[in-house]
Amino acid sequence: METIYLAKWETRFWAWLIDILLVGALHSGIANLLSLPKVDLISLEDFGIRSVLMFAYWTFFEGYNGQSIGKMALNLKVTGRKGGKIDLPAAALESFGKAFLLPLDCLIGWLAMSGSKLRLFNRISGTIVIKTKYEEPEGVTYVKEKE
Repeated sequence: METIYLAKWETRFWAWLIDILLVGALHSGIANLLSLPKVDLISLEDFGIRSVLMFAYWTFFEGYNGQSIGKMALNLKVTGRKGGKIDLPAAALESFGKAFLLPLDCLIGWLAMSGSKLRLFNRISGTIVIKTKYEEPEGVTYVKEKE
């Protein structure tokens, strides 16, 4: 039997924040390069654009490799319930809650599935977020010099 370590909410939050800041900076940079009009940070239009970008970002990265850049940085991964790779439809469903309904997604998960470390859309998509180990590939040993 394999042991899978579910990720802590705190670590998931920091990965989410890294992703939000990264995509926000990318969105701002592209808007500046294309000389698009400035959008108010709290406008519904900008919120919608960023939500769509976040949805596409998470769906692509988590559907392809199970990890967004924030998750890579913090050794987290989105997997199926048995720890296996997820497909693009599961990643899209899991990402939908994060991108468009995060407060409700988390609140329902915390209240209705207390202690499970699942958001509502993790449950619906059959996904979990796990802590990964960063290990040397088979047949390779890393040697670290003393400082």
